[in-house]
Order: sequence, then C-alpha cells, then structure tokens
Amino acid sequence: MKVGIIGTTSWGTTLGIMLARRGIEVALWARTKEEAERLDGARENILRLPGVPFPESLSPTSSIEEALKGASLVILAVPSQEMRTNIRLIKEHIDRSMPILSAAKGLEIGTAKRMSQVIAEELGAEHHANICVLSGPNLSKEIAHGLPASTVIAAENAHLAEQVQGIMSSPSFHVFTSDDVVGVELGGALKNIIALGAGMADGLGYGNNAKAAYMARGLTEITHLGVAAGASPITFIGLACLGDLLATCSSPLSRNRSLGEKLAKGRPMEEIMASMGSVVEGVATAAAAMNMARELGVEMPITEKIYSVLFEGLNPARAMAELIGRV
Repeated sequence: MKVGIIGTTSWGTTLGIMLARRGIEVALWARTKEEAERLDGARENILRLPGVPFPESLSPTSSIEEALKGASLVILAVPSQEMRTNIRLIKEHIDRSMPILSAAKGLEIGTAKRMSQVIAEELGAEHHANICVLSGPNLSKEIAHGLPASTVIAAENAHLAEQVQGIMSSPSFHVFTSDDVVGVELGGALKNIIALGAGMADGLGYGNNAKAAYMARGLTEITHLGVAAGASPITFIGLACLGDLLATCSSPLSRNRSLGEKLAKGRPMEEIMASMGSVVEGVATAAAAMNMARELGVEMPITEKIYSVLFEGLNPARAMAELIGRV
C-alpha cells in the first residue's frame, strides 16, 4: 500500500510518520527539489517537527508524479489558503479511483468555502464521490511522539469513510467515521477562531472559570453557524468540534491559542506570525467566517470581536472584556 501526502506541514509530516511506522509506503511531496533533498538528507523535518525521525518507508520527493503514482490514498495537508493552488498543481495526476483526504482546517477567504468544496470545485464532478475530510483533537507533536489520539473521517459515501478509516487507524490513533462532512469541517475550522480568544483570555489572566464560560459560548456560536449551513447539531458535541475545541483552547502546542495569548500581552501580530514559522489558520478563517455568517444571517459576536482585533486594530483587552461580560 502507498499513501501520497501533499504538504510538508507539521501535520502532513506527522501523518506521514504515523503511517510509515506501520510499514506503509509514504511519499511526502515537497514544493522544491531543495526542500525534498533537505528532508531526505536529515531524515526528519527539522523546521516543523524537529527530533522526530522519518521511518524507512517515508520518502520525500519534489515530483508530483512520483508522489501520487499508484497511491491508495492522497492526503492534502496544506494551509487552507493554499489548497486551491495545490489542487491545480496535482489534479492531472489524480485518477478517478483515488480517495482524497483533506486534513486542512479552515475556510477559503473570498469564497468562505470549506476545503472539500474547494477540492470538488477544482477536480470536477467525477471526483466528488472520492473526497473525504479529517478533523479532531489532533495536536501534531503529541501524535508524532506516539501519544494516543482520536479523530473523525467524514464522507458522504460511507464505504469511502470506512476504507480511509482502515488506512489511517493505528493502535494509538483511533478513527471514527461520520457522514456529516459540513459539520466535521466547520467544527474543525471555526474552533480556531474561538481558540484565538481563549489565548487572549489566558494572556489577560481571566482564569479558568471565565475561559470555560467563553468556550461554552463559542461552541454555541459555532453550532448556530453550522446548523444554518446544513450540519447536524450533534456533530458539534463530538470529537470533530468539542473535542478539538477543548484541546486547541487549552494546549500550549496550539498555534491559535498561542497567537491570541501573545497578542493580549502586547506583541504585534506581524512579529508573532514571523516568529511562529507556521500558518495560524484561525486568522484567515475569522475573515471567511464573517462573510459566511453574513450570507446565512447568523450573529457571531465572538467571531466579530476576534476579527476586529485581527484586522481592525481593536485592543484585545477591550475585546475580551466585552466578550467575558456577555458570557
């Protein structure tokens, strides 16, 4: 069996390592020959996942054809705002029988589309039945170090979800299935916005009681938008939303929570982003979610405040004082 992974992100690298540890052949696609050679020479992703060696069956490559030829599964682990560009690069190498798994958690700015929608739009109708998504409380560094975790794979086609579940499951990585693609994707994407505010609450010293109340209100806000978009409300109290929300709002490994905390302590966003070295998905998702909420007529007071901090210069202390006062 072979799995092709598009994206040398920390999450893409982690998934590749996890699969390769089980003896699965993994081709990890890098955008340049130099990056592929650097990864292969070091046998680890020093930039994004240092200290975690590549298993023997993981091979970095800059050749799309080499990465995808004969793959039983294609995993897309790229930043959400780069998904469309990457699909256009690889589409000629994806045949109609290949399952396609999106591991990105975000919404596209400008269209507010979920990643499965972007993928389907670019690949065409003949590939729609092969698209599935993955989301859950999956902090990549913990999984890379072999700690137990659970996730959800959602697809409209139950057979596809079960097929990919079989590939992705391991003794330490428990995979559940769902047919609620909308809910699983929105839960994973929107929780990043809430995590930004949770980090701000931490940075301002609000304490656990206020933070818990804020998170509960955030879950309600996510659910309102998700149901308006056609998702099942039950999805949002499961792994793909509540589970992910708890991990992302609480862990120091969460980039979204960390960005919010540093903003609250007075550091400029440009400086923080430059120092983190990885995409913070909640930033772009906040802008896309604002558009989505307007289109669906849903009020999202938390998202509005977080958006104002990120893009309109609102002071984090003022934003959180107003939000904590509401919850």
